[in-house]
Amino acid sequence: MTGEEKKVIFASSLGTVFEWYDFYLYGSLSAVIAKQFFSGVNPTAAFIFALMAFAAGFAVRPFGALMFGRLGDMIGRKYTFLVTILIMGLSTFIVGILPNYATIGIAAPIILIGLRLLQGLALGGEYGGAATYVAEHAPHGRRGNYTSWIQTTATLGLFLSLLVILGCRVSMAPEDFDAWGWRIPFLISIVLLGVSVWIRLMLNESPAFKRMKDEGKHSKAPLTESFARWPNLKIVLLALFGLVAGQAVVWYTGQFYALFFLTQTLKVDAQAANLMIAGSLLIGTPFFVIFGTLSDRIGRKPIIMAGLALACLTYFPIFKAITHYANPALEEAIATSPVVVTADPNECSFQFNPVGTSQFTSSCDIAKSALVRRGIPYSNEAAAPGTVATIRVGSTAIPSYSAVPAAGTAVSLSHGPATAVPAADAKAAGAAFDKGLGDALKAANYPAKADPARVDTVMVVALLSILVLYVTMVYGPIAAMLVELFPTKIRYTSMSLPYHIGNGWFGGFLPTTSFAIVAATGDIYSGLWYPIAIAAGTFVIGMLFVRETKDVDIYEHD
Repeated sequence: MTGEEKKVIFASSLGTVFEWYDFYLYGSLSAVIAKQFFSGVNPTAAFIFALMAFAAGFAVRPFGALMFGRLGDMIGRKYTFLVTILIMGLSTFIVGILPNYATIGIAAPIILIGLRLLQGLALGGEYGGAATYVAEHAPHGRRGNYTSWIQTTATLGLFLSLLVILGCRVSMAPEDFDAWGWRIPFLISIVLLGVSVWIRLMLNESPAFKRMKDEGKHSKAPLTESFARWPNLKIVLLALFGLVAGQAVVWYTGQFYALFFLTQTLKVDAQAANLMIAGSLLIGTPFFVIFGTLSDRIGRKPIIMAGLALACLTYFPIFKAITHYANPALEEAIATSPVVVTADPNECSFQFNPVGTSQFTSSCDIAKSALVRRGIPYSNEAAAPGTVATIRVGSTAIPSYSAVPAAGTAVSLSHGPATAVPAADAKAAGAAFDKGLGDALKAANYPAKADPARVDTVMVVALLSILVLYVTMVYGPIAAMLVELFPTKIRYTSMSLPYHIGNGWFGGFLPTTSFAIVAATGDIYSGLWYPIAIAAGTFVIGMLFVRETKDVDIYEHD
């Protein structure tokens, strides 16, 4: 590797690390941001709104891919991904100074979501530019190795964001961090922005693009050539459904969903959970380069497909093992005193409403909402129509109640048969219900949070590292493979769109989708069906229809 090639890889990778750092700060601080910007709704809805705002940044990534991919194929790689980092860095800095809901009301979440959309657009143009730029500098037979350094940037960006957040948390009181300390990681991004811009100004244009433009072969209509002509569109679709969709869900399950599972479901202390995730990333990150380099020898496809297959086969036992080692008290309580909700299915609603219009007032909704807030898994039993929902904790039954009862009555919460009481007493009935449920869960030894003394940190980190290893298998070789699928003149555009639809939509919506599934079913592991289904579908399509690319000459189509 020459000095110039090292400079290209370092400059592209470092700038991309900073850009991912900016993007993932929001995901890492979702719980705090929910309190700051969505405090106008209840805590459960606020967290879901925060996740939806996080997902909004992913939703627009394909549009950023189209916009910046077109520019990259027309005017060059260097200048396009210089613009993307400016948009990303400034948007992140503004989040750090944005007044919260208590200060400016509804304008706060609206502006926040607008900034997330700008971040998503910028990131949509970033990855394709960086991967293309590095691949076009790489010698034949080394593209897997060279581009694998770009593949480490997303994980390193997440790792950096976790470290900065952790540093802020340990240097101040928890109430100070929640009040204003969370802004510091966003404000620091202005320094990272300056460094990134300086680095990228030092780079020269890609030699492949420069040669193509000098010869007058560059595309004047990259969008048309990429997506309006079937031979190339077919490759775009195969890249999306036979490679990227599965890669995306494995990536987000192994890093973000694992973090949310630890903190939201298993109630592990946030600082401890961040440290464990950071440890697994530190262990796993070198394997991006290992698998990228290995793909130069044995091929990209076998490694990616093996990662997808392993994820599908082992996600359930791995996450159950994480519960065993991170919160054994919860596992023991589930085994000895399972929680069952018995209710009329017709009065049970979907627990999370993204637009905030539903009022969960039936006895079934109230019962399930109470369990979801406490992170308690449950199973469902159907009852006769009109039956008041009941929560059974082991052998103890706690009747629920309706918040909007018929004929001016509310349902009594005595442990005997449900009876009608005046509507004015509904608030007292709710308080009695919460107390009865809390007492029953405490008596059954359901923990309010994970006991730090019982968390087996070594085993949890080992399990998380396995999840990260799957990430490195599917992600390490994929940049080289996407570059090799498309000709130079439309490469930026063609590879960017499937990558960002896969990662922006299939991956970005994973936390929200999976947690909604968990809330609806009561099974804390049921959210894993989403990534398993997507990864399995990608495995089948990839094995049947996607060709190996490691020996492709990336100039042969020009």
